Amino acid sequence: MKKNFTIIFILISLSLVGIIYIQWNWITTMVENKEEELHHKLVDVTTDVASDLIEYKKTALSGSQLLRAPQGFGFRPSEQFMEELMRPPLISQKFSYQEMTDKLRKAFAYRGLKDTKFEFCIFSEGGINGSIFSNTYELRSANYFEALKDTIHNLQTLLPLLTNSTELSGPDPFETLSIVVPDYKSVVMKQMRWMIFGVIFFTLVIISAFYVTVSTLLRQKKLSEIKNDFINNMTHEFKTPLATISLAVDAMRNEKVVFDREKSAYFSGIIKEENRRMNKQVETILQAALIDRQELQLNLHPLHVNEVIRRVMDNFKLQLEEIHAKVILQLEEGHDVAEADEVHFTNLISNLVDNAIKYSREKPVIRIQTHRSGKNMAVRIEDNGIGMTKETQRRIFEKFYRAHTGNVHNVKGFGLGLSYVKSVVDAHNGRIRVESTVGKGTTFTLEIPLIRQEKTSDTII
Repeated sequence: MKKNFTIIFILISLSLVGIIYIQWNWITTMVENKEEELHHKLVDVTTDVASDLIEYKKTALSGSQLLRAPQGFGFRPSEQFMEELMRPPLISQKFSYQEMTDKLRKAFAYRGLKDTKFEFCIFSEGGINGSIFSNTYELRSANYFEALKDTIHNLQTLLPLLTNSTELSGPDPFETLSIVVPDYKSVVMKQMRWMIFGVIFFTLVIISAFYVTVSTLLRQKKLSEIKNDFINNMTHEFKTPLATISLAVDAMRNEKVVFDREKSAYFSGIIKEENRRMNKQVETILQAALIDRQELQLNLHPLHVNEVIRRVMDNFKLQLEEIHAKVILQLEEGHDVAEADEVHFTNLISNLVDNAIKYSREKPVIRIQTHRSGKNMAVRIEDNGIGMTKETQRRIFEKFYRAHTGNVHNVKGFGLGLSYVKSVVDAHNGRIRVESTVGKGTTFTLEIPLIRQEKTSDTII
């Protein structure tokens, strides 16, 4: 089982790492492709707008040719006048900031970049030299210079607005259109957000499935170990009384015993006692099965907590005297009536006391205290036994779990006692906690709701 679990864990881990690595490479490649695609689209936007502006310049240049003065009328304008007359107006003079912004927005929308933020500038002769722009014929957005400084995160395109006309002889002013997309990576990530979200979501699903699978395997492994421990404990618990009964039966068949009533009664008593022990073990297992199916039925009645504790301690009197145990009862008198099931609550206290006796050492001291804590009655059972580790304290209420007892080898049972205690406490809407130090002892503190005094029945069990 352990070898198979290791192989399964390694294979699933390798598969998970491989899938995550492939998805990461795929996302990285997709991001690079999207960045390149955005660059091409920005070039297309710049080309579209530049082409439109160039067509305007061609039209304006043709108009300036038609305005050339006719020959033979005695009017000969200067060359400078003719040059200025034939020079078409600059783009920055013809179009306003808002008109250029609208033109660019339409071009971005046409290329599928509708909500993309951009900065732009149109500069003419003397144009751009580092961060120095011509202030004479400049048309730019407010944050263009700031966006132009960051060449790592921002994407820029430049395109001259030249007519390259051979048919028209007018001078062609050198103007350039510059467009900058700030933080272009965020634009790419925005376009891919649903795809990336899907990849992350399904990766988390795979990781969750891996976690559930490993948890299930660990739980099954733990259940298998618990089952084996339970079978070993049950075999030991039933083997001893069965062997004792077998020996007692063989002894009773002896002729000397058959005719000796005293010896027959002695061996009969042994058989009866061992049979009682086996019945008690069977009852414990059946009780655990009922709790596991959540079929624990409570017969609730007003019950004096202090009286129950006294009766339980009377039942343990001979056993405590045999091990020379010191018992200290500090029971707070007054209102101690809780609505509880007498049988289960008595068993609960008995299990806690029995647990203190089992894990005791020489000269055991058991202290039981009760006191009111708000609307609850607190029962504190303290011993000076072998104590428990932090790991044992976390698992002490698990079914079939048994703590390692070190040098104490006389501890018997199936690991069901404290699991039963926790179930009974929960059924009574109470609370229980454990405090322990290895080598110094253990303290169980139980809190169970009290009945309000005005609702206490005249007949209390």
